[in-house]
This record gives sequence, structure tokens and C-alpha cells, in this order.
Amino acid sequence: MTTPEFERFRMSLRSAAPPAGLSRALAGLWYDGCGDWETAHREVQKGSGADEAWVHAYLHRKEGDLANAGYWYRRCDHTQFSGSLDEEWCQITTSLLARTASDPAAER
Repeated sequence: MTTPEFERFRMSLRSAAPPAGLSRALAGLWYDGCGDWETAHREVQKGSGADEAWVHAYLHRKEGDLANAGYWYRRCDHTQFSGSLDEEWCQITTSLLARTASDPAAER
């Protein structure tokens, strides 16, 4: 089930730049959603929190570097996702957006 926040985020992928005020983790997901893995990876590397580590894990899984992905999954205390990459992108995005919606200061 998608949320209005998720749909707005997904629609923003048509824009030239990410929405203002995104956390590094959500910015990484935004760039990845636009097909820019390199910028997504650079964005999450700037952070040191569990959310950035979670997106970092996903990005290395997408890259096919499962050993590196495993390291990042352990850092963020998540198990490696067993579904498709698209499903994982949606799950992480939905989770981070829900947290932001309940506490807008939480992701900044």
C-alpha cells in the first residue's frame, strides 16, 4: 500500500532536482530512483547514521556487490532484503518517509 507521501516522492523523480529538505538517505533514494547510482552512493557516503547505511546496503546489493551490501546491512541492523530491488527501494522509501511524516525533524 502506498501513502500520499510516497506518491509525492515518486512524482518528484520527474523533477530536475530532489525536493528541498530531504535527509541524505532519502536524497540517495531520490537519485537512485532517477537512475543516478553514483550520485546516490556519494550522497549516502556523506552520512554516518543507520538510515544512510540502510540505503548504502541497498545500493551495493543493486550493484551486485553482496559482500559489501552485507557489511552495510549489518551496520544498520537490517537483514538483507529477499525481494526485488524495486520492492526494497519502495520499502526503504516508505519507511523513511513515514518516520519523517511523524517527526519532520527526525530526518534532517
